[in-house]
Amino acid sequence: MSTPCFPIDADELLKLDNQLCFALYSASLAMTKAYKPLLEQLNLTYPQYLVMLILWQQDGITLREIADRMLMDSGALTPVLKRLEQQGLITRRRVSGNERALEVCVTEQGVALKTQAASVVLQIGASCALDLNELTALRQQLVQLRQRLGAS
Repeated sequence: MSTPCFPIDADELLKLDNQLCFALYSASLAMTKAYKPLLEQLNLTYPQYLVMLILWQQDGITLREIADRMLMDSGALTPVLKRLEQQGLITRRRVSGNERALEVCVTEQGVALKTQAASVVLQIGASCALDLNELTALRQQLVQLRQRLGAS
């Protein structure tokens, strides 16, 4: 891994507001805060919303596949799925031939929620005050950063 070549002023380098990690952290907090009231209208937490996004895209996948997509430990995902099941939005069942695998499917009630959830995306997009090209470029940069950090 190469070190960036720029003059180093330790005081400037160590200012909180100059830290990429803090910019990402604070942006993440702000994004989660913006989602909270919108998701409360759907009776979802942010992790539950992410699970539903995955299942609306690909229904009938395993708990392990969902955990991998969310970059989350399957043990931490289990309570999220349990709450979604209690709300009647998903079902969980053992995969035949593999008793260790758990398949997760969206219920009719969960499918119905998808239409309401589309408004969340539009409202968040408007809150960001970025056009579609800017949002797409930012998301691509963040994905690339995550991939680079994961590869190191």
